[in-house]
Amino acid sequence: MRLIARYAKELENIFEVVTVWDEAVEKEQVPKNDPRIKTLTKTHPTAIWFERKMHDDFGILIEDAFDNRPLVHQERFPKSIHPMQKSFQKKSLAFDDYKAYKYEAIGGDGVFEVSVGPIHAGIIEPGHFHFSQAGEEMLHQEVRHFYKYRAIEKMLEGKTLIDAKPVIERISGNESIAYQIAWRDVVLQATKSQLPDVNHKYHALLLELERTIHHLTDLGFIPNDAGFSVALAFASKLSEEARRELKRVTGHRFGFAAIDFEAHTLDTEAMTVYLDTLQEAITFFESWIIDIPSLWDRFDTTGILKTEKALKYDTVGIVARASGLRLDRRDEPFYHEHGFVMQTQKSADVAARFKIRLEEVKNTLLMMRNFRVEACEAVKLGEVEDGEYFSFVESSIGELFMSIEINKGVIERFFVRDPSFVNWQALHLMMPGNIIADFPLINKSCDLSYAGNDL
Repeated sequence: MRLIARYAKELENIFEVVTVWDEAVEKEQVPKNDPRIKTLTKTHPTAIWFERKMHDDFGILIEDAFDNRPLVHQERFPKSIHPMQKSFQKKSLAFDDYKAYKYEAIGGDGVFEVSVGPIHAGIIEPGHFHFSQAGEEMLHQEVRHFYKYRAIEKMLEGKTLIDAKPVIERISGNESIAYQIAWRDVVLQATKSQLPDVNHKYHALLLELERTIHHLTDLGFIPNDAGFSVALAFASKLSEEARRELKRVTGHRFGFAAIDFEAHTLDTEAMTVYLDTLQEAITFFESWIIDIPSLWDRFDTTGILKTEKALKYDTVGIVARASGLRLDRRDEPFYHEHGFVMQTQKSADVAARFKIRLEEVKNTLLMMRNFRVEACEAVKLGEVEDGEYFSFVESSIGELFMSIEINKGVIERFFVRDPSFVNWQALHLMMPGNIIADFPLINKSCDLSYAGNDL
C-alpha cells in the first residue's frame, strides 16, 4: 500500500494516531501517560517526517525510528512543550538554550560539507540543504525545512469551515486553488450537498489554469538553471500572462476566494482568445526548446529517481510520474470525459520531469477548452454535520491530502499533507553521482513547495 499521511489527534483520555493509506485508514489509540507507537520507516521511509512531527506536536514517542531529531522545533524551541496538545494555550514562548542540530554527513578523506541556506537569494523561502562532497561530486544531501512554524493547525481549531477558508487558501500560494478545492470537498461532505456539473467544470478550469501558471514557470526556470536564460524570459512572459488571466477571471492573481458556492459568470470568448494565444506560444516553445542539444545534454541522466525508489518513498505528482508511476488524482471519469490523458515518462531524470510539464500544459489547454461554461450556479448548503472528512486534489505539485474533523460545528482537528512533504524526502536520492552545480537544476525540476511544509 502507498502511505499518504500519518498524524495524531488528542481525544479526551487518549491520543489517536491516524495512518492514511491509498487503500485503507488505520487508527491506533495510545495512552496519554505513556504515548508511544512503532515506526513505519522500515517499509515506508517517508513516514519519518510524519513521526518526528507527531513527537514535536504531541510528545508521542516513536519506537525503533532511525531518526529522533526534532523536525518542526528549531534549536531554541522549548523541548518540553508540545503545542498541539489541548492544554497548550500560550501566546508566546520562553526560548531554551541553543542546542545545535546534528546534520547527516559522510566522513572520510577528502570529504567535506557544504551548507546552502536557509536564507537564499531572490524570493525563495527558508530551506536548508546540507551536502557531503568529494570534490564537485555530491555524495549525500539532507533537506531541512520548517523555519516558519506558523501554527496553522492550532490556529484553525475552533473555527467554522467558512472562517477557516482565508487561512487554508493561503497555506501555499502556488496551490491556492487546489487547497480551496480540497476545502470545498470537505464542505460538501459535511453538509451532504452536491456540486452542480457546471460548477465542477468552472472550478476544474481554475485548477488547470493554476497548474498552467506553475508549469510555465518551471519550463522557464529549469533551462535557466542549465544556463539557458532566454527560456526563462520567454516562459516568464507566458506565466505572467496566465496569472493575469487568473486575476481577470477571479479578481486575484493567486485566485484567493475564487472557489465558493456563489454564482459566477465566465467570459468564454475572452478565455478562448487567451487559450488560442497560449496554444500558439507553446507550439513555438516546444519546437524551439526540443532542438537545443546542449540543453538536453544537461537534462538527460541528471537527477535520476529510479522507479523502485519513487515507489518506496511514496512520491506523488510529476516526481512520481517521471519515474513511470501512474499516479494522478485526475485519473477518474470526470476528467477523462473532458480530455485528461495521464502523462508519464520512464527516464526518471530532469529531462523526464521537463517533458511531462510540457505535455501536461498541452493537455491542460485541451481540458480548459472543455471546461468553459458561461456561468455556474449558487449552491444552497445544508447544515454542517459533525464528523471526520477527507479530501484529495491533484495540485500542480501532486496529490494534496486534507483531513478536517468537525465537532459541535467547528474544527476540532485540521491536518493537511502537501505533496511536497513526501517529495522533499526523496530529493536526496537524486543527488549522488551528480555535481553540486546540478543541485539547483534537479531541485527546480521537482518544483517543491517550502510553505506547504511549514504549517
